[in-house]
Amino acid sequence: MGNCLTKTYEVPITPGPVKRPAAPQSLPAPAPTLPKPIPSRAFSKQASSSQMGHVLQKPMVDVTSLYALDKELGRGQFGVTFLCTEKSTGRKYACKSVSKRKLVTKHDIDDMRREVVILQHLTGQPNIVEFKGAYEDKENVHLVMELCMGGELFDRITAKGSYTEKAAAAVCRDIVNVVNVCHFMGVMHRDLKPENFLLVSKDDNAELKATDFGLSVFIEEGKVYKEIVGSAYYVAPEVLQKNYGKEIDVWSAGIILYILLCGFPPFYGETEKAIFDAILTEDIDFQSAPWPSISESAKDLIRKMLTRDPKKRITAAQALEHQWLRAGGLASDRPLDSAVLSRMKQFRAMNKLKKLALMVIAENLSEEDIKGLQQMFKNMDTDNSGTITFEELKTGLRRLGSKLTEAEIKQLMDAADVDKSGSIDYIEFITATMHRHKLEKEENLLKAFKYFDKDDSGYITRDELRHAMSQYGMGDEATIDEVLDDVDTNKDGKINYDEFVAMMRRGHT
Repeated sequence: MGNCLTKTYEVPITPGPVKRPAAPQSLPAPAPTLPKPIPSRAFSKQASSSQMGHVLQKPMVDVTSLYALDKELGRGQFGVTFLCTEKSTGRKYACKSVSKRKLVTKHDIDDMRREVVILQHLTGQPNIVEFKGAYEDKENVHLVMELCMGGELFDRITAKGSYTEKAAAAVCRDIVNVVNVCHFMGVMHRDLKPENFLLVSKDDNAELKATDFGLSVFIEEGKVYKEIVGSAYYVAPEVLQKNYGKEIDVWSAGIILYILLCGFPPFYGETEKAIFDAILTEDIDFQSAPWPSISESAKDLIRKMLTRDPKKRITAAQALEHQWLRAGGLASDRPLDSAVLSRMKQFRAMNKLKKLALMVIAENLSEEDIKGLQQMFKNMDTDNSGTITFEELKTGLRRLGSKLTEAEIKQLMDAADVDKSGSIDYIEFITATMHRHKLEKEENLLKAFKYFDKDDSGYITRDELRHAMSQYGMGDEATIDEVLDDVDTNKDGKINYDEFVAMMRRGHT
C-alpha cells in the first residue's frame, strides 16, 4: 500500500450506529496540480496600498473589517470554523480560518488555492454550500461560506440509528446529485463521507449541503490518478490499487447509502489494513438484520454503486434515474436553479460591451481557470462538434436540474450566441458561464480594457467602441448610444477605466 498507510487505528464497529471517534481520519492530501499563479499586478488603489498575500496571491484583507467573528462552530486538522456576521448586511455566515503556520509546504499552499478555485466554480449549485469569498491576513486564510445550522449528516445518522427507505432515498438523492453536478462540472470530490455533508437547519426535511472540497481536483481528460486519498470506510477499491478516476465518488456515495439504511458500513475490520482488505475482497453483507426486510430495489442500487470494476459501476446520472431513488419521494420534482443557469441568465441581461469584454477575458484565461468549464462544455457538446446546439443546451441544463421551458432556453441560447451562428462555440460558452471571481483579478480587467482602448489613451472612445463592436455586427449607433448611456456615468462621451470596472463588476455573481 505504500509507506503512507503504516499507521493503524482501532475501529470497534458493531451492527448499530457508526461510532465517530474511532473512524480513521483522512489520508494524506495529493500532490498539487496547480501551476504558479500569475502574480497580481498592482493597478488598483487597493492592490498598490496593500501587502500581497503569498497564499491567495491577492491583497491581504483584515477579515474583521468586513465580518464580526463570533463563537467557534467546529475544529478540524487544518482550521477552526467560526460563526461570523457580515457587518454591512448583518447576514450570518460560517468562516473557516486556516492558520498559515499549517500551510508549510508548496503542496499545502497549492491545495488551499485549489480548494478556493473549486468552491468558486461550484458555488450556486443545489446541495453544495454557497461560497462567499476567501480572504488572507498575516496569520490566516479565511473561507467565508453559507451557514448550515443543522449539524453533520453523520450526527443525524448516529442519532437515528437508521433511516426509513423513503427518508434514505431523499438523502441519497441529494448526495448523488452532488456527485452528478461535480462530475458534470469537471470536478472529482475524492472524500465523500457523512461528515462532509451539513444540514441547512434542524428540520427533519432540511436541505443537505456538501461542504469540504479540500481533496477535490479538476478532472483531466485521460489522466490516471494514483494518490491514495479519502477516508478508510468510504475509499473505493481502485484508489487502493492506485489507478482511478471519477467513479470513486459513486462508490463512496454507495457506502453512505448502505450506512443510511442499516447504521454500519459494509466493509469493516479491527484495523485500517483489515478495512482495506475487506473493501478489496469481501462480498456486501445483505444477510444481517435489517437487510432481509429492506427492498430488493434498494439492494439493487447499492450493488450497482458498489461494483468493484469502475467501468461496470453505475454513473451518478444513471443512479439518479434508478427506480428506487426516483420513487423515494417528491423532492426529485422540486425545480432547481443551477449556478450555470443563473450565470447564463445574468449574461443575457448584460449590455453588449460587457459581453464583448467578457469574451476578451475568456480568451485570456489560463488553462487552470477554465478546467471545470472545459469539462462541462465537453459534457454538453455530445456530438463533439466543437459547438453546443439548442438541443444539446436543453439536455445539458436538464441534467443540471433545470426546469426551464423551451422558450426560456431559446432566450439563453440567443444571448450566449454572440456571433449569431445558431450555436454556442467554446469561447461563447466560457464567456457566458465564467464565475464572477474571474472579475476580481485586476489583470483580467486591465487586459479587457486595453483590448478596446487601442491608442492607450486611458479612455474607450466612441470610435473605438464602434470598431470593436462592428466585428460582431453590433456597431450601429443605437447600440453604442445604449452602451455609453449605461456605462459613461460622468457623461463625458467616453469610458474611463473606473467606469469600465464598475460596469464589469456590477450584478455579476
